[in-house]
Amino acid sequence: MELNDANLQTLTEFLRKTLDPDPTVRRPAEKFLESVEGNQNYPLLLLTLLEKSQDNVIRVCAAVTFKNYIKRNWRIVEDEPNKISDPDRTAVKANIVNLMLSSPEQIQKQLSDAISIIGREDFPQKWPDLLTEMVARFRSGDFHIINGVLRTAHSLFKRYRHEFKSNELWSEIKLVLDTFALPLTELFKATIELCQTHATDVNALKVLFSSLTLIAKLFYSLNFQDLPEFFEDNMETWMTNFHGLLTLDNKLLQTDDEEEAGLLELLKSQICDNAALYAQKYDEEFQPYLPRFVTAIWNLLVSTGQEVKYDLLVSNAIQFLASVCERPHYKHLFEDQNTLTSICEKVIVPNMEFRSADEEAFEDNSEEYIRRDLEGSDIDTRRRAACDLVRGLCKFFEGPVTAIFSGYVNSMLSEYAKNPRENWKHKDAAIYLVTSLASKAQTQKHGITQANELVNLTEFFVNHILPDLKSPNVNEFPVLKADAIKYVMIFRSQLPKEQLLQAVPLLITHLQAESTVEHTYAAHALERLFTMRGPNNATLITAAEMAPFTEQLLNNLFKALAFPGSAENEYIMKAIMRSFSLLQESIVPYIPTLIGQLTHKLLQVSKNPSKPHFNHYLFESLCLSVRITCKANPTTVSSFEEALFPVFTEILQNDVQEFLPYVFQVMSLLLEIHSNSIPASYMALFPHLLQPVLWERTGNIPPLVRLLQAYLEKGGETIARSAADKIPGLLGVFQKLIASKANDHQGFYLLNSIIEHMPPESLTQYRKQIFILLFQRLQSSKTTKFIKSFLVFVNLYCVKYGAIALQEIFDSIQPKMFGMVLEKIVIPEVQKVSGPVEKKICAVGITKVLTELHTLFYFILFYCV
Repeated sequence: MELNDANLQTLTEFLRKTLDPDPTVRRPAEKFLESVEGNQNYPLLLLTLLEKSQDNVIRVCAAVTFKNYIKRNWRIVEDEPNKISDPDRTAVKANIVNLMLSSPEQIQKQLSDAISIIGREDFPQKWPDLLTEMVARFRSGDFHIINGVLRTAHSLFKRYRHEFKSNELWSEIKLVLDTFALPLTELFKATIELCQTHATDVNALKVLFSSLTLIAKLFYSLNFQDLPEFFEDNMETWMTNFHGLLTLDNKLLQTDDEEEAGLLELLKSQICDNAALYAQKYDEEFQPYLPRFVTAIWNLLVSTGQEVKYDLLVSNAIQFLASVCERPHYKHLFEDQNTLTSICEKVIVPNMEFRSADEEAFEDNSEEYIRRDLEGSDIDTRRRAACDLVRGLCKFFEGPVTAIFSGYVNSMLSEYAKNPRENWKHKDAAIYLVTSLASKAQTQKHGITQANELVNLTEFFVNHILPDLKSPNVNEFPVLKADAIKYVMIFRSQLPKEQLLQAVPLLITHLQAESTVEHTYAAHALERLFTMRGPNNATLITAAEMAPFTEQLLNNLFKALAFPGSAENEYIMKAIMRSFSLLQESIVPYIPTLIGQLTHKLLQVSKNPSKPHFNHYLFESLCLSVRITCKANPTTVSSFEEALFPVFTEILQNDVQEFLPYVFQVMSLLLEIHSNSIPASYMALFPHLLQPVLWERTGNIPPLVRLLQAYLEKGGETIARSAADKIPGLLGVFQKLIASKANDHQGFYLLNSIIEHMPPESLTQYRKQIFILLFQRLQSSKTTKFIKSFLVFVNLYCVKYGAIALQEIFDSIQPKMFGMVLEKIVIPEVQKVSGPVEKKICAVGITKVLTELHTLFYFILFYCV
């Protein structure tokens, strides 16, 4: 693609079509862009377009497309072709920084992300001048440019927060610090001074405080791995100014918006994070500054309102106190009973209250509420921070803290009992407080694994949780119902089995609740209970114990999918999958109905796949249906094919990429159930499975290989007889896979099946070439994985065709090669082969060599001795 006006115009038209809501217009445009993105100059055309186009929508679209293109293609993957030409890479790196800094903020953010993606791969070795080019822009005095540099640096350096320690990482951070730390500090001081100079100019302050927030984030990233010498030497400068900003209250920066955090809140939140980092990791060096930060953050907490816009600030401030109270060095700060009472009364309890904003999220934004509450993404919520502070205080003061909170819990429950309809939020806070107090250690798999012995969980369950679960009206007090379900879910490892069994039918009833949160929690709780293990690693709750509730369970789970907002609820679908797995043959009578509902759901979601977890559990449920039913009666496989094939055909015809791997997987499962023959419907599909385009997508490879193996196992002779012209295509797939280090084992799986199941005469003309390909790969790129797979194949060939045939084919490639392979590869490496079947193949193969080739017996014996 040349850099000319015609190509720019074509690109503009197709980018505009990708924004069309009509999928018949949008998808072909997306396909076109995907087909041309491998051409040279494609990224440069996008950059030219976003720089020169007069249409701002097209500029933003080009920026987003460019970023996603870089995300998909910049990384060079071993054994795969370079998706971006070297001249394009060089040109992109030469122009992108200038372009990013001169672009409007909306485009600047996209290009900044693209620079960080490139930097992750190329910086510093392949892009050594990136940092110096960026630092030079600090001197421009233009804060639009400076903020662009800071934003890009933040994108580039934030990975230091979660990278594993290594010499390579240390070298990179040292280079960054040597180049960046001093200019950043000077910029920090200069920006503080400018804030004072422009203290009455609201527009200037907004730009400057944006810069300060980014500088504070960079400080966090650069100090995360270890305390750099530069920052230790300049701690006074940073901490004094951080403290000053923390106590600053400029009315001009206060916002009327109750939900969106303002610049002042964002900056103070980040400073709390920075102080918590130093208190946690560098407590000795930070000790002189700690008291003033504790005072400032305490004052911040007791003076900040309950509005949503302060949530991040309050949660980070509480997290700072939590990190301080966990450290033995600072234990003395919290020993006084009055201090503990004050923290509980003024910080913890107020921030555990269920606010009107939480109630609104519960009702109107249930997906986000569930994500925060169930998936642990509530890290920035007040409740989560307050919970962490309770755990931190319990580390050294478990007795006094439990006693203080017990009083609060009893008081809250008394208030609720006086007027449940008006005071239900008191009980909600009480349950959350008990949960926080009792939880000492928790895992996703088991829930709470270590509990506070001073809290009687069983008694609380019987007196306060069970009544809510037993309430005949599942739609009354949905928040309290959700709390009760969550209590069962997280304390499942602490509650006795009889109470869990008592809860199961109640949870099944709650699947009928109208509240999305409530029926989702019920589904999730059931799924978690069904995974619990008892003695001998058997499921704690058995299929026999579930027998009285099986029909109601299945009906309610599928009915729950019909509720508004739950059509693609991944927790419900996961519960369906887990129920099938637990109940096994008990579901067989219901399968005719269930399979119809599952295939209907599959047809719906295939139109626009948007929930990958839901889709995964949907296909898992389909597979379980097939396995369980066909295990009891293999002839029912045809019924499944009748139900599934129309949907699969539509998915294949529409090339729904997300679903193709699943379709191939289910088809292989169905084909494996057939007796030793391949139905005509499968044979018609066989040639299409060898099309190169299918094998270009990495996700297709494992299920496609398994499907071809099923074809070979069930009808190797049929393929040789009626589709002999497809054998070169089959071997072409093997050749492609064997050339890749990532997929060579899949190539061997396919080759082993070809050798095992195809008639020997059908392969005669190809055998020598197969071995030549293997030896070429062995010579060019020998890996342990390849050698192990190669040894299994060689021994399988020996088992199938005999040792003499193996020797002949080796020596036909090169005289005396068989002896060399035995000496250099087979004997020294065969012990590395793992897996019971693989070891057995090697044992039988070597035995055949010893017994059929007598002249080699003494050679091997001599070698081993």
